[in-house]
Formats: sequence, C-alpha cells, structure tokens
Amino acid sequence: MSKNPRLALHGIWAFPPNRETYGGTAYLIVENSRNILIDCPIWDDDTQAFLAQQGGVHCLALTHRQGISPAAGPIQDQFGCEIVIQEQEAYLLPGAKITSFQHTWDLSPSTQLIWTPGYSPGSACVYHQGHGGVLFTGRHLLPDTAGMPQPLRTAKTFHWRRQLDHVQRLLDRFTVDTLRYICPGANTGFLRQERYIDQAYAKLQTLDLSNLLVSQTL
Repeated sequence: MSKNPRLALHGIWAFPPNRETYGGTAYLIVENSRNILIDCPIWDDDTQAFLAQQGGVHCLALTHRQGISPAAGPIQDQFGCEIVIQEQEAYLLPGAKITSFQHTWDLSPSTQLIWTPGYSPGSACVYHQGHGGVLFTGRHLLPDTAGMPQPLRTAKTFHWRRQLDHVQRLLDRFTVDTLRYICPGANTGFLRQERYIDQAYAKLQTLDLSNLLVSQTL
C-alpha cells in the first residue's frame, strides 16, 4: 500500500516519491473549478480514490520528461483531463491527447506553466499565485542537503548554461512579494518534515550563478 498524500499548503497536496519517475514528487492543486495535477504520482487504487475524492483531475501538467510515467495515459482516460507539456517533449506521449506550449501556458486564472529549459529541453515550472506565490520546479530547482534551492547539474542535465540562465529569468520575473514557496519535484527528503522551501525568493537571491557555471562539473 502506498503512503497517503500529505497536505503541503492549504489546497496543495504532495504525493509520495514515485519510482516510475525516478523518485519524483507529484503535487495536486485543488481549486474550485479546476484541479491541477503536477507530474505523475504512484498510480494505484489509493491514488485513484484520493484523486476522485478531491473532485478528479482537470489538467495534468508535466514539468519535464522524467515527470512522465506510464500512468499518464490512464490518468487521462480515467478523468478525461487535459495533458499539458512543453512542445519539445510532447513527442514522448504518443497516443495521448496533448496540449503543447512554447513559452508560457495558463492552466487556470491563478496558475501558469513557464518554460525553463536546461535540465531537459522542455523543462518547465508551474507558478501558482496562492499563498504569496508557489513555484513547482520539477527538477529545474531542487533542495540541497541543507534544504536550500539549487540548480543541480547531473549526468542527465541537457544544457547547464541554459538552466542557469532560466534561474536568473525566474529571479527577474518574480519578487520577494510574489514568490514565497518552492515545491520541488525531487529531493524532498532533504526538506525533513516540510513539503516546501519557505522564503524561496530570498534564498534564490543568494545563489552565485556565475560561480555555479564554472564550478560545477560532472
């Protein structure tokens, strides 16, 4: 039996890490008119029942290629939801009904997908206006062992300079008043008992992106 989803913030649920997405964490934003599932959770009877109890899924937003599991099609089949993914990675879902986007896509009046390539060609973040601003970062930004948000270069990183450029674009796009929390798509064990990084914008401001460009090697 899988562990139950945990409430991260009011109206936002965090699912247990999913082996089929390399230990990725999926999230559900419960809104009055449109529930948004971010990446693929463990797909079992418990998850299906939980999602049904919350009112189903109206949109499945995928933040990067590793956020996709074989459950993407069954989720769409069961709930009749839209699947939204950046256009460069839409080919990874043959047979599904896909909505692809280039730079940004409005998932609801309060929630938007933002293209942030680097970790993968179609990597994206989901920004939700509630709670002072919540950014679901997929693997674009992850907590380090101290729980600080970081772009982390790995063997799977597609383009390191581009990833750092898009961290800077997020800093340019938001402010301390519009970005309070980060909900990362992996490494959530480093957050201890929390399900988010608080004071996210202030912590991102401490990053030395120029130094990261030259110092991180595989």
